[in-house]
Amino acid sequence: MEKLANKVAVVTGASKGIGAGIAKSLAAAGASVVVNYASAKAGADQVVEEIIAAGGKAIAVQGSVRKTADISRLFETAQTSFGAVDILVNNAGVYKFGAIDEITEEDFHSQFDTNVLGLLLTTQGALKHFNEEGGSIINIGSVVSSIAPVGSSVYTATKAAVDSITHVLSKELGPKKIRVNSINPGMVETEGTHTAGLIGSDFHAEAERSTPLGRIGQPEDIALVAVFLASEDSRWLTGETLLAGGGVR
Repeated sequence: MEKLANKVAVVTGASKGIGAGIAKSLAAAGASVVVNYASAKAGADQVVEEIIAAGGKAIAVQGSVRKTADISRLFETAQTSFGAVDILVNNAGVYKFGAIDEITEEDFHSQFDTNVLGLLLTTQGALKHFNEEGGSIINIGSVVSSIAPVGSSVYTATKAAVDSITHVLSKELGPKKIRVNSINPGMVETEGTHTAGLIGSDFHAEAERSTPLGRIGQPEDIALVAVFLASEDSRWLTGETLLAGGGVR
């Protein structure tokens, strides 16, 4: 039996990488999925096509998590298309590494506005459309909040904020039967890590060397954890930050 049959899921930043992997896995588990994207329409459409080809249900909806009007339209479209929301995956995020003397105001606001404010605004918008029976909110954090790598001051600060928000909202939304948890991945091979030149680099080699399971992650590794947190299998978990980095901590 499909774990997420008759459930409705919204995944932000789902046109590629971890978000795309999560969207496809939620759909494979039976959920109707709203694939949100900010600008990569072709990628989002491809994810939707793959889900439908596999027998699932999905639509793509453009919208920036930094804009309340876009968020309202995202959830209104989700409810009109599939019904009340059961699952929200706050995956949209950006990152930029640099030493302390390289940080700019633009770098700071770009990362905090998407990774922190965007998560808060999206969650706020989702609550108006959640199923009365509750549901699951899954935030995508990062192992950086635990290992604090050099040159990641701003990015690590945003993901530490995600950890804190997860804990606070688990208490705040518990009475509404909404569980809030975070998945904190280690290095994952995605379009983004390829574009950034990380795959095949010394950083990549060091990541594999320091990972007990001896490799970096794949989007499916994170997606399987998301399906667990979205399903009744995790019904007694809330406020948790699950490290998903092959043992890195």
